[in-house]
Amino acid sequence: METSELLKRVRQIEIKSRGLSNNIFAGEYHSAFKGRGMTFSEVREYQYGDDIRDIDWNVTARFNRPFVKVYEEERELTVMLLVDMSRSLDFGTTVQTKRSLMTEIAATLAFSAIQNNDKIGVVFFTDKIEKFIPPKKGRKHILYIIRELLEFKPEGRSTNVGMAVEYLTQVIKRRCTCFLFSDFIDERDYRQTLTIANRKHDVVAIQVYDRRLAELPNVGLMLMEDAETGHRQWVDTSRKSIRMAHARWWNQHRSRLQDTFTRSNVDHISVRTDQDYVSALRNLFAQRT
Repeated sequence: METSELLKRVRQIEIKSRGLSNNIFAGEYHSAFKGRGMTFSEVREYQYGDDIRDIDWNVTARFNRPFVKVYEEERELTVMLLVDMSRSLDFGTTVQTKRSLMTEIAATLAFSAIQNNDKIGVVFFTDKIEKFIPPKKGRKHILYIIRELLEFKPEGRSTNVGMAVEYLTQVIKRRCTCFLFSDFIDERDYRQTLTIANRKHDVVAIQVYDRRLAELPNVGLMLMEDAETGHRQWVDTSRKSIRMAHARWWNQHRSRLQDTFTRSNVDHISVRTDQDYVSALRNLFAQRT
């Protein structure tokens, strides 16, 4: 992508994602993703109904009447985008590719985060860790992230979700909110790794997929290529048995993925490349508040 075209695309994404975060998601992100915990604010005199565990005994002894500690929610978050950059994300048969959809969603969440004064960081992964961008604040930092989402050229081809999640738990020491973006075309069992990560952090999975991954069209002979392995094969899509076998694979894949997220207690949404992701995000925010 040429520099002028890249800047134009970055600007388009900024305008759309900032508009969504300002107008549609204002307040919803804030409510859905809590701070790290409670921090001490002040002391005040004890009132009927206060929890006696909050009594500040030092102040109480000094003034000879009961005082309690007052806490307030610590709002500032560290938000990590854990982004799958494998070759299968370049696939798309309708409005856009999985990667372009993922970029828009990530940008929208990033602008929502900086409205909340949160830091944003990124881990790009394939079957290896491709790049780590440490968490920072500010519009300039987000525009850099968007440029990388659009332009970054990974070395790996395939996907290793478990490896990426394990890296997150090692590199980010304090609790963060992590958005895990992938099409999850990964047959490895990473449930235990995801469970451990979600105990330390707040992990949210966002699956992006194309309708043709879910159903094969009846168009006769079709040359299909596995983007992550490079394997090519002619498939006769006019055969009902072929289309049904593909549908069974997809249903089994979705069922296994659902089971993984449920057992690891990870919130998740699935967004198709030809569908509106705004409603999916709003549903995600709603189920967390």
